[in-house]
Amino acid sequence: QVQLVESGGGLVQPGGSLRLSCAASGNIFSIYTMAWYHQAPGKQRELVASITNGRRIDYADSTKGRFTISRDNAKNTVYLQMNSLKPEDTAVYFCNAEIMSTSGLRSLYWGPGTQVTVSS
Repeated sequence: QVQLVESGGGLVQPGGSLRLSCAASGNIFSIYTMAWYHQAPGKQRELVASITNGRRIDYADSTKGRFTISRDNAKNTVYLQMNSLKPEDTAVYFCNAEIMSTSGLRSLYWGPGTQVTVSS
């Protein structure tokens, strides 16, 4: 069994910053791609940023250079540094990871999400 848990969300003023963390735990053999998605009410879940085990990084255009994704393999953790936040960044942010479990199952896992609200 594998579990992802996000942390670091909350309420922040426009122009502010947040640092999201997502820690994977459980019967993990290896982690391939880790990613952040967000979903606003009435909209599809969208990819924000991803990082592979080889540290290839991709960002959505909406980040406009404001966000930085990173990972710490020793901690099985992926981070999303969010700077210059805008009201349109308001959404639930979900962690996603492609993980090989110790049972041999390679699957995509999702965290429960953490709310990010950007408002004055």
